[in-house]
Amino acid sequence: MVTTARVTPGTHNPSISAQTVCNRLRGTGLRARRPVVRQILTRHHRQQHHLWAQTHRCWTRQDWQKVVFAGESLFGLTRDGEFIVEGMSTEACTLERDRFGGGGSVMVWGGVSQHHRTELVVIAGNLNAVRYREDILLPHVVPFLQAYPDMTLQHDNVTSHTARSVCDFLQDRNVSVLPWPAKSPDLNPIEHV
Repeated sequence: MVTTARVTPGTHNPSISAQTVCNRLRGTGLRARRPVVRQILTRHHRQQHHLWAQTHRCWTRQDWQKVVFAGESLFGLTRDGEFIVEGMSTEACTLERDRFGGGGSVMVWGGVSQHHRTELVVIAGNLNAVRYREDILLPHVVPFLQAYPDMTLQHDNVTSHTARSVCDFLQDRNVSVLPWPAKSPDLNPIEHV
């Protein structure tokens, strides 16, 4: 429905407030909304997501209990001393960012499964493939998975996790990795811990 307004020349009021405009629009049933932001998925992405779902749809609770969900989160300290968490990706979670420096931040890595958890690792600086392999996988993931040999690692598709050197490292150590299709929804439960 298109609403038109009649304006008499010379009688318009340039000092109408934004609130008045919002009230009038709301009165006609129009509301301002932010667009939903989502990934652009190609036909190949959709096919890979479907294949993954078909492959894992018959997994039992016991199958999922053998997966270690791992990931990183960035915790920022605001100026008033409160912590905020970046990396949460649910619509129910709102992230506020202090654009003017705030009070610093710390990145941590961890892994959880139904009955086990890894150590929480503080990551200084940026995490690239070499640091992920040397500071996370070698000292923490490999010993954890050796202690629980029937477990499978699930980590997301960030570059530091999918680099060829990391994939080769995991394969050389017989670490089972749960495949995760590109541009998948982040269903990793560690994101909510």
